[in-house]
Amino acid sequence: MPYGGNDWLALNAEETLEPDLPICDPHHHFWDFRAIRIPYQRYLLHELVADINSGHNVRSTVFIETRSMYKQDGPEELRCVGEVEFVQGLAAASASGAYGPGRAAAAIIGNANLRLGDAVEPVLDALQAASPNRFRGIRQSAAWDPHPDVEDRVPQGILADAKFREGARVLASKGMSMENTLYFPQLPELVDFANAVPDLTIVLNHIGGLYRVGPYGNRDDEVIPQWQAGVAAVAQCPNIVMKLGGIGQPRYGFDWHTYDIPIGSEELAEGLAPYMNYCIEQFGPDRCMFESNFPPDKVSYSYNTLFNAFKRLSKDYSASERAQLFHDTATRVYRIDV
Repeated sequence: MPYGGNDWLALNAEETLEPDLPICDPHHHFWDFRAIRIPYQRYLLHELVADINSGHNVRSTVFIETRSMYKQDGPEELRCVGEVEFVQGLAAASASGAYGPGRAAAAIIGNANLRLGDAVEPVLDALQAASPNRFRGIRQSAAWDPHPDVEDRVPQGILADAKFREGARVLASKGMSMENTLYFPQLPELVDFANAVPDLTIVLNHIGGLYRVGPYGNRDDEVIPQWQAGVAAVAQCPNIVMKLGGIGQPRYGFDWHTYDIPIGSEELAEGLAPYMNYCIEQFGPDRCMFESNFPPDKVSYSYNTLFNAFKRLSKDYSASERAQLFHDTATRVYRIDV
């Protein structure tokens, strides 16, 4: 039963572990009418609230851009402002308390084209104006791969592009952060970029873009050591922090989305632990944060199961280390106070 929906996830409901542990979920999306190969074409405030209120103590969340609700007219480079305007409204609704105690989109990450160079400044100003109290920065994908069956999203070598770096320096000068998605062979490129823009806080998404299907399938003896070396190198850059999640996406090489009965948190923790613990070992808990990446990761497990798995795999860390992983790193990086 690939890509099951909420009815499928309900087949394996389980009790919430440590329901009082404070959580900031630093990575989720909102969209509607989205053509995507998962059963969640709509994921708005009601859908998010159903997930974050499923048992865990999710106090705040961070919205990450997904190129949704862009303006349909006006200058091309400013159409991205529509998404932040849209999410600012959802965040205000959540802040009313009508949807529960958690504060959805307490921080907002939008999108802007850094290849504009210095000309990205008015775009960033417009994004900030659309959300004066929540906008924190932008996400810019660098994902490129030479294999034709791997999805390419941007031109090759974008992190080394002079105009891109010029735009990144504008971002840094405003105290804004940059989310980055790429594929694991590109991690050395991120090291060079981070060193070139040392004042920019860079948030590396989804454990550094591990890829274990297609041309990288059935090659763990090569892929995993290369990914580990890349993560270790990136961890040496003090301006980079790591998000622990995204592994529910099928390209990470697990078949959980095909289970007849959804995976439980014990088995999930066993699957996640080697990757999560390696990242934590390299970065330290003060530069790592557990993320849901919902709804993309929802094709493989429920929200409640995922955070139960995070709690299981982190049980041997100290109380202060777990506080950082589940809450404090994220609220510091995104400047959240709720």
